[in-house]
Amino acid sequence: MKFPSFEYACPASLADAVALLSEEGDAMVLAGGQSLMPILAFRLAAPRLLVDLKNVPGLDTIKISAEDVRLGARVRWCDIEKHTGLSAAQPLLAEAISHVAHYQIRNRGTVGGSIALADPAAEMPGIAVTCDAEIALTGKLGERVVPAAKFFLGAMETCIQPDEIITEVRLPLWPSDRCWAFKEFARRRGDFALAGVAVFYDVDANGCAANTHIGVIGASDRPCRLGSAEQIINGAFLDATVIEAAAEAASNEIEPMEDHHAPADYRCALVKTLLERALTRAMA
Repeated sequence: MKFPSFEYACPASLADAVALLSEEGDAMVLAGGQSLMPILAFRLAAPRLLVDLKNVPGLDTIKISAEDVRLGARVRWCDIEKHTGLSAAQPLLAEAISHVAHYQIRNRGTVGGSIALADPAAEMPGIAVTCDAEIALTGKLGERVVPAAKFFLGAMETCIQPDEIITEVRLPLWPSDRCWAFKEFARRRGDFALAGVAVFYDVDANGCAANTHIGVIGASDRPCRLGSAEQIINGAFLDATVIEAAAEAASNEIEPMEDHHAPADYRCALVKTLLERALTRAMA
């Protein structure tokens, strides 16, 4: 299908971009366009104004410090893949992004675009929730920072206000000895995952797991943490019995979607299997 009619603007500053969103009211932001262009082509959205961020400076940077990792909203997946420091500073992120779509999509798709779209099966929102990330937004009232756990409200639904633009995603410091893994399942390589699991934990002085984080994508209407499975692992020495108990708890905790891709009980079983594999991989 053809795009609906719309006006196009390409501001040179963040302030100008915010002003355009505030003045128009019926506008959408273009970052990489890998999701927005199909949405427009299928007439799932018909904004009066498209605000392109390609000339806004400072949104395409990756910053690694002793406190955190900061990804600008226009950072592309290929930028993450090519960045030599991220494999140590945020290995879970680097591993998850390798599963995003195909090479051509990773050349254009962006961090901010994925976060704003909030597709339940997308990897970046899942990593943000799992890793306790913060999402920085700038609007006419200035900047506000929202925890990822409160940012995603449902499938394709977020707390972004009409005049706000995502500027960066902030991920906490990653200890070098942390155990982690990412597993997902899709019908074909590059397709959206029917389900995926991200997991990390630290090891205390007694060799037991601590600070366990387990996130799930694709199984419910938004990325989420699995608290009951995390509690089973925390304070335990990981073995086959603990892993099986945690995986069973995860399967029971999720509120699975049912659609033409997979029934709800299949997604529950898939999450269980993926978590078993992820925890086994993390132990290694």
